[in-house]
Amino acid sequence: MKKELRGQVAFVTGGSKGIGFGIAQALIARGVHVVITGRGAADLESAKQRLQGAPDQVDAVVVDVRDYAAVAAAIAQTVGRLGGLDIVVNNAGIGTFVTLADMTPEQWAGVIDTNVTGVFNVCHAALPELKKRGGGYIVNISSLAGKNAFVGAGAYCASKAALNQFAEVLNQEVRHDNIKVTTIAPGSVATAFAGGDAAKGSEWKIASADIGDMVVDLLELDTRSLPSYIELRPSKPPKK
Repeated sequence: MKKELRGQVAFVTGGSKGIGFGIAQALIARGVHVVITGRGAADLESAKQRLQGAPDQVDAVVVDVRDYAAVAAAIAQTVGRLGGLDIVVNNAGIGTFVTLADMTPEQWAGVIDTNVTGVFNVCHAALPELKKRGGGYIVNISSLAGKNAFVGAGAYCASKAALNQFAEVLNQEVRHDNIKVTTIAPGSVATAFAGGDAAKGSEWKIASADIGDMVVDLLELDTRSLPSYIELRPSKPPKK
């Protein structure tokens, strides 16, 4: 039997565009109330207007996940308004792609603080609320770059490798609280991440909607099973 998601509450970071938007859209289609976060108020408002669902099914909150106080306030606001929290999706992330010799300390900190510390901040603030509900689900969006290093991506690869290990430890620590933790590590996704062109390669790259569907499948899976780490690759990338 698939779990019923209707009426649950989800907190999706980086939900105004790309993968986060696709996940939010899939959750809304299942009747989940979704709170999307991001750093840009205009992007969030645009996403809120474009997301399908009942008018009161989507909230948008400006949050920088690097700021623990802001994250905690957003979680508290979500719980206060909607009565609880069931699902957390850590999708907010950035990439700065230069060689390590050319990378500034500020660029390094920006990637690590967003992609790793930001996930800690959200999980730390959300865990007490998930426990109050008797359990929940945390989905972390990582990348194949966490295992496959490449030149010019030192900070990004390091951040995703750290995220993978963080998520595994978290999984072991909270599984007996009925909280599931899954890390999804996609390959090439058709988004504008890091200033890219979302249309370029869209005929073969993973679509954000595909990742949204995968998140819903995970949430609906019987509670006895846990896919803790998933690699998602384009099925037919260009031949080299």
